Amino acid sequence: MAETRALASLPPVGPPEVAIAGRSNVGKSTLLNKVAARNALARTSKTPGRTRGIVFYDLRFGDGAGAWRDVRLADLPGYGYAQVSQTERASWQPLIEGYAERRPTLALFVVLVDARRGIAPEEAQLLEWLGTLTVPVQLVFTKVDKMSASERGTLRTAFASSAKDVLPAGSARPLLVSGETGEGVADLWAAISRALPAGPSPALAGDVAAAKPPA
Repeated sequence: MAETRALASLPPVGPPEVAIAGRSNVGKSTLLNKVAARNALARTSKTPGRTRGIVFYDLRFGDGAGAWRDVRLADLPGYGYAQVSQTERASWQPLIEGYAERRPTLALFVVLVDARRGIAPEEAQLLEWLGTLTVPVQLVFTKVDKMSASERGTLRTAFASSAKDVLPAGSARPLLVSGETGEGVADLWAAISRALPAGPSPALAGDVAAAKPPA
């Protein structure tokens, strides 16, 4: 794990990177832990907004065909009502924008949205801005475990329509996931795998995602 609060201190370019962004209370840390199959890879907290810089996690995972792939997850600062000063929060915008615009190994940008609240103006603005870049975007609705079956059906219908208005052209369909139960995590891994450049990493014993610090 490595954290940076300035573009000048980004870790050296390494594996393909997947950026993950969302509001401070969207359940990002819980989902990261579920994605990595670790209980405490990303620290969860009852106080939103704990991520103050870009936190990088290197993972190695099996692709289901006997090959291993390396990926680096980039946990971006949460926006919304994070309990930080206006000055610090203002510093996040150039950090995130500079990272997304200039990072040559950025393979996918995942935007998390609380399924119970829908796409807010901040998220719509982020998606619109991402549409000006060349990096693929994956919209993910979180906390679906908090919804009934009928609510999920309504969500799929309503958000499938609204998402078309804000997602960059050519984006994949939105995913429904839960960091608590693991629902939809396999679909998210599939989206990540599709975004990575072709080619396996060197062999590694085991068959589950393994966290390792960046070089």
